Amino acid sequence: MISTSNSGVDRLGSAAQKCDIRVLCLGNDLLGDDSLGTMVATHVRQFAPANVEVLSTPETGFHLLDYALNVSRLIVVDTVVTGSAPPGTIYEFRDTDLKSPPGGSPHYVGLFEALAVARHLCLPAAAEVLILAVEATNCSTVGEDIHPAVVAAIPILIKMVRDRMRAGVGDIVPNKKEIAA
Repeated sequence: MISTSNSGVDRLGSAAQKCDIRVLCLGNDLLGDDSLGTMVATHVRQFAPANVEVLSTPETGFHLLDYALNVSRLIVVDTVVTGSAPPGTIYEFRDTDLKSPPGGSPHYVGLFEALAVARHLCLPAAAEVLILAVEATNCSTVGEDIHPAVVAAIPILIKMVRDRMRAGVGDIVPNKKEIAA
């Protein structure tokens, strides 16, 4: 695993550091709209306080378990393709808002499954998990450009992350949907 912390220094390892708040930006730079996570992480690192760890990773499956541990609040930034809203729509929800993700994870084992395993095993999983997901159009074509509506959502998403970092654990009431552009 290679990830970049909020200091901008690459570090190798299998577990994220213990911290108050972790912003976990998921995505793959090679896959069109899926590169959103890396773009957001780059911006958020510029203003993240010392108690916030900002990570960006293309990892999936049980690799996400490491990122969900030893943190009070986990803010996850990712893309989603539901087909039920225009590209650039921002969804905000807690992990507990969904009983099971619609259609399961395209990664077979995803964030929700990793969190369930951590909690079942009584591991120190995040007390609060907030997901900010942007409706995308294409997250599977190598070399595809990011959709303009997804790009337009980035400033709104960055502001949302900043606001959520400032709030206390349990103080956030997610907006279910927000149109970016």
